[in-house]
Amino acid sequence: MRFFPTMYKKSIHDIDYRALKEKGVRCLLFDLDNTIGLIDQEILDSKTIQLFQRLKKDFAVTIVSNNCNRARVRAFSLALDCDSYPCAMKPSTHFLRKTQKKYGVSPKEMCFIGDQLMTDIWAANRFGCFSCLVDPLAKKDLKITSVNRFFENLVLKRYEKNNIMKRGEYYG
Repeated sequence: MRFFPTMYKKSIHDIDYRALKEKGVRCLLFDLDNTIGLIDQEILDSKTIQLFQRLKKDFAVTIVSNNCNRARVRAFSLALDCDSYPCAMKPSTHFLRKTQKKYGVSPKEMCFIGDQLMTDIWAANRFGCFSCLVDPLAKKDLKITSVNRFFENLVLKRYEKNNIMKRGEYYG
């Protein structure tokens, strides 16, 4: 199932990163908007900054965003002291191939974490890496995202109808 995540958690703070490390994951890729920060947020909270400081001890960490506001994406990557890819064109896997090459990891050693099935999870699944869906931080999205959310809701309704996955019932 192309849109089915390997795991589903409430937020980036609820992921068991130690378990990912034990599974051989060496590289974490994070979506930015509504995954790490709100779409209109300019400064990250200290809890998120501390999480990334801990993660960088065990993983290569990269921000991947479809947001083409390069200054915004760069500001977050500087605050978190990690690499970033703005204008990633997800579900394209180009950024995953670049990250794989840069860090010398296999797809099975990568985990992509994001709040959208149609972009983040689909890209990860197409590439063959772990995928982790998190709930969006807020209901407010970029305008283009509303189209993705419409189709995402259709997929989630089908998953729920078939007892595959239900929004708010976390696993993985």
